[in-house]
Amino acid sequence: MKHVLAAAALGLMVTPAMAENRIDTIRPDAPALAAYGEHVVGVRTFELSNPGQIDIVNTTAENAPTYDRPLTVEVWYPAAQGVEAGGTYEGVNLRAASVQVALEGQAVRDAAPAASGSFPLIVISHGYPGNRHLMAHLGENLASKGYVTVSIDHTDSTYADQNAFGSTLLNRPLDQDFVVETFADFSGTSPELAAIIDGDTVGILGYSMGGYGALIYGGAGVTQASTEYPWGTPNGLLARHLEGSESHATMPNERVKAIIAIAPWGKNTGFWSAEGLAGFEKPLMLMAGSVDDVSIYSALRSIFTETTGTKRHLLTFENANHNAAAPMPSPIEGYQMVEGMDFAPFEHYADAVWDNVRMNNIAQHFATAFMDLHLKGDDSKAAFLELVPNAKDGVTAMGEDGKPTEEHTYWEGFPARTATGLMFETLDAGK
Repeated sequence: MKHVLAAAALGLMVTPAMAENRIDTIRPDAPALAAYGEHVVGVRTFELSNPGQIDIVNTTAENAPTYDRPLTVEVWYPAAQGVEAGGTYEGVNLRAASVQVALEGQAVRDAAPAASGSFPLIVISHGYPGNRHLMAHLGENLASKGYVTVSIDHTDSTYADQNAFGSTLLNRPLDQDFVVETFADFSGTSPELAAIIDGDTVGILGYSMGGYGALIYGGAGVTQASTEYPWGTPNGLLARHLEGSESHATMPNERVKAIIAIAPWGKNTGFWSAEGLAGFEKPLMLMAGSVDDVSIYSALRSIFTETTGTKRHLLTFENANHNAAAPMPSPIEGYQMVEGMDFAPFEHYADAVWDNVRMNNIAQHFATAFMDLHLKGDDSKAAFLELVPNAKDGVTAMGEDGKPTEEHTYWEGFPARTATGLMFETLDAGK
C-alpha cells in the first residue's frame, strides 16, 4: 500500500514544465560531441513539388499516372548573431494523425540565417510511418554545429497520409535526391538561405525506410525478386532501382559524401544481394539495436559485411530493438491509448531497455564525428571512430595530470563507465 501511495504522489508532482515534449535534452553523461554547438539554430518549413513523378497510389495494371509529388521539408540552419534560442513545433507529431502535439526545442522559427559562412547540407529521411520531426533532435543538433539540415515529410509515408507501401519503396531515394538537388541551388526560393548552403558537400541520414532509401541512393541496387513482390511496388516499377541497371547506375549523386543509415529496412526481406550491396560507394555508418526484430539484426550485420565497396562502421546498441538511436522521446501524449490504435503511440518511439535521450545523445555524438570527418574534412574527429570494438573491453587509465596514459583504451569522448552496452566495428573497403 505504501508503494502505491508513493507512486500516486509522484504522479501528482508532475508539473507542466516537466511534461514538455523536449527534443533537445543533453544528459550529464552524454558523450563529448553530443552537446549543441556554437550556433543558435533557425528553422523554416518549405513546401516543395517534384514534377512528373509516378503516382503509385493511383497506379493500376493498365496505367501509371504521373503527378507533381508534394514534399514538405523542415530546414534547420545556423542563425544570425543575437538570436535567442528556443522554439516550438506544432502539428501531427505523434503516431496518431488525430492528435496535435507541440514539441519544444532550441530552434527559432523563421530566424534570419547567419550573415556569412558556407555550411554542408545534411538530408534527413524518416521511417514508415514517420514525419519530418521524428529526428528533429538530430536536425537541430547538427545545425548548431555548422550544417544546414533538411528533414523530409515523405508523401504517402507520414502519420497524416500513410498510404501504399509501394510508393515508399520506389520514392525514398528519389525524394532524397530531389531534395539534395533542390537545396544545391535554393536561390530561387530563399536567396538568404542559399547563400550559406554548400550544396556540393552533402550527407544523408536515414532511419528504417529512410535508411533503405539511403542505401539505394548510395549505390546498392535492389534484387530482381524484390521488384516482383505482390505487396511491393506495382507493375515492376521498382526495377528503376534494379542492381546493374542503367537507371540505377545514375542514382548515386557525386554531391553526397557520406551516409548514415539507422536500422535500414530491406535486407531482411531480400531487397539486396551481396552483389547489389557491393555497389554501395559512399562512406557509411550503420546504427542498430542487437535485437532489432523489424529490420532484423542479422540482416543489418549482413549489410555491414557486404558493403565491401567502401569503408564502413557499425554502432550496435546491445539489447535495443528497432527504435534504437533515431526516434525522439515519445511525446507525453503518446503514453495514453488513442482511438483507432491497438497500442499506445509511446511504443513507436521507445525502447524497452534503453532511454531515448541516452540513445539520441549517442547518435548525435557519432553523427557529429562522422559528418565532420567526411563533410568538413576535420581529421581530428577520426579518433572518435577508432575504437576498441566492444566498449566493455576499454580500459580507463588516467595519469596524475588527469590526461590519458598509454594504457588508456576507453572510447574517445565517453566518460568512464558510460559506453557500457555499445559496440563499434569498422571494416575497410575490400574487406
